[in-house]
Amino acid sequence: QVQLVESGGGLVQAGGSLRLTCAASGYTFSSSSVMAWFRQGPGKEREFVAAISRNGGTTRYADSVKGRFTIDRDDAANKVYLQMNSLKPEDTAVYYCAASFGVGVPTTMARYGSWGQGTQVTVSS
Repeated sequence: QVQLVESGGGLVQAGGSLRLTCAASGYTFSSSSVMAWFRQGPGKEREFVAAISRNGGTTRYADSVKGRFTIDRDDAANKVYLQMNSLKPEDTAVYYCAASFGVGVPTTMARYGSWGQGTQVTVSS
């Protein structure tokens, strides 16, 4: 079965950086799943952050993180990453890794059938 495990969260000051990692297992990761990051802030609904296509050639970002966050994947390591720079207090959230085995590079939660447990990111002002 598909397992996704996030790591790398923590407490950081505004303007700082963090790199989140999602380790995938239980299936053939390479070229089989679109990977994405979502987040859910305090009192907010879960929202799309970034996604990367099966071959890594296409990426999508939420407008709120464009130019600050970068998603990439290492198929040899079965991992996907989210590099977060210039962090802001409003980036505070639990960050979730998700996998989609359908078509396209979706940005909606309903298109992702596998989810990790999340990792907490807290940005202090």
